[in-house]
Amino acid sequence: MHQLEISDLITVVDPHSGQRLPVRRAEVIRQLREAGDERAARIVAELPVDRDGVLDPHAVDRLLIGVHTELQRLSEELRIGERLVHLLGPLFAAIRETTGRPGPYRLVDVGCGLGYLVRRLAATNALGTDVELVGVDLDAALVGEAARLARAEGLDCRFVHGNAFALSEAATVYVSTGVLHHFRGPALAEFFQAQAASPAYAFCHFDIAATPLAPIGAWVFHRARMRNPLGRHDGVVSARRAHSDETLLRAAAVPGIRALLYEPRGTANPFCTPLRPIIGVRPHLEAPLRRALGRDALRMVGPEHLAGTVR
Repeated sequence: MHQLEISDLITVVDPHSGQRLPVRRAEVIRQLREAGDERAARIVAELPVDRDGVLDPHAVDRLLIGVHTELQRLSEELRIGERLVHLLGPLFAAIRETTGRPGPYRLVDVGCGLGYLVRRLAATNALGTDVELVGVDLDAALVGEAARLARAEGLDCRFVHGNAFALSEAATVYVSTGVLHHFRGPALAEFFQAQAASPAYAFCHFDIAATPLAPIGAWVFHRARMRNPLGRHDGVVSARRAHSDETLLRAAAVPGIRALLYEPRGTANPFCTPLRPIIGVRPHLEAPLRRALGRDALRMVGPEHLAGTVR
């Protein structure tokens, strides 16, 4: 059965102009019922609409900001910020070594939501003062709230409403959390191709590890920690939609990029590793990255080390 996330359906943005498009509640309900998800259809049926049946964009914005606020708490509990720095520190060290220049470098968080990771990096200065921190999202309400939080916290970072791959200033490294499973079919490869075609040196994308325990763990965790029905629903569906190790490595194997999976299935504790990253580097960066990681480089493997991948 095709799994759909409510949050993907109740707000639609033109990817080129960034303009928000009207969404009819009845159409969203129809899609969910056709997918066999009556519970999700009931959740959407409770959302307010105007006289034409179009979802109230302000109500949707408030809902998504609330859900993302709860997701931020989950990121804190899962220590995603620390795990990201564990890899980004050595990655930027390798970039500095190979470029031989002092910077500045630019980290771009794709689909940043409320900008938790960017704001945490700014608050801790974990990557150094030579790394500019930018969060980008197609949802204007989320980006606006991220910028408001950054101002309130007095942080040196910025947030942009738009396409992360169409910025006027190129990224050095792209990152994301919980974004990859939203790309289905050819769109997943196109996501990686866009980064390979850019001037960026590398990417590091965390997403849900596709294990038999993932949907069960997501149900327990979201039931216990998420108050909003939409967040609970989408959290479990996200785990069911997670891409396999082989799918990720196959999609990321684009010209000019060496795809590497950190903590692949079978080497990580399924109870302690709900998310794990796929890393992509320009080929000349792999050796210095492994040196910078030290013994932890043994936890990073390429397609040739996973049975069943396309070589």
